[in-house]
Amino acid sequence: MQINISGRHVEVTDSMKEYVTSKIERLTHHHDRITSTNVILSVDKLIQKAEATIHVSGKDVFAEATHEDLYAAIDALADKLDRQLIKHKEKMRSHR
Repeated sequence: MQINISGRHVEVTDSMKEYVTSKIERLTHHHDRITSTNVILSVDKLIQKAEATIHVSGKDVFAEATHEDLYAAIDALADKLDRQLIKHKEKMRSHR
């Protein structure tokens, strides 16, 4: 799985990259056909925002989360993506 992490109005440090990578790799437990992931971290005044697009076989899954703390936004993003991937996997199973 390929993970691209970029920042908008924020410098992405190594600790941020490791944190995002650990959260995104956790998603492979629920869906094993993830090909690539694009994560964008941004800062607008007091709002920290994390967005991600995951390319899965048959669909692109997008989620975004905002919070006052960037790490909390990344946690919320991972939870949203987790729920969406589980839902997508259940749909794929029911269509077979």
